[in-house]
Amino acid sequence: MLFFDLDGTLLDSNGVWLDIDVEFLGRQGISPVPADYTDYVAHHSAPDAARYTKERFGLPHSPQEILDAWMELAREAYAHTLPLKPGAKEFLLRCHQAGERMAVLTSCMPPLCQAALERHGLLPLLERVITTKELGLEKRSPDLYRRAAAEMGVACGDSLLFEDAPDYCAAARQAGWSVAGVKDALFEGREAELQELCHYWVETFQTLPPELEKRIFQGET
Repeated sequence: MLFFDLDGTLLDSNGVWLDIDVEFLGRQGISPVPADYTDYVAHHSAPDAARYTKERFGLPHSPQEILDAWMELAREAYAHTLPLKPGAKEFLLRCHQAGERMAVLTSCMPPLCQAALERHGLLPLLERVITTKELGLEKRSPDLYRRAAAEMGVACGDSLLFEDAPDYCAAARQAGWSVAGVKDALFEGREAELQELCHYWVETFQTLPPELEKRIFQGET
């Protein structure tokens, strides 16, 4: 079964969170955005990132108020402007036509995820949308991937994840999944690491590596 991350994998959206960080923290009089802060929030779920933001900067807002502010800034982008990665929809259509089972596995806030998938017409191609919020586990945890596979009734060894974040790829691999690393500008400095730890490397969905093409469409492993 194929599992897809959303932000930075199917959806060209990782940059929007950098813009949201700049806008939100700027409203609090914090500029520029610290690089280590950006790294932290990029690798944690939204609720954890909101708690960290409050504690890191001593903000008077509650974590929920921070989440609500982020949601307001992000909703317009996810519902109306963020594009898919080149070739992503066409690839999912091919997989669907080939009878592949597919699901999204994401830490994206559910309303934003839903808005983007609806806008791009991907929901009919997916068997399920699984969120870290729903399962109560982080994407850094191998247990998330074990649980997601169990939820879909598949073995970890029969699960293939498309993901752009190296740490999440590593966690999925620890859980026994196969992993296809997807190129994204946010992790440009870690591409060598990503290629080393993943079974497959996807520069673009428009041209898959031959061994991955064979695995999915010809049933070869």
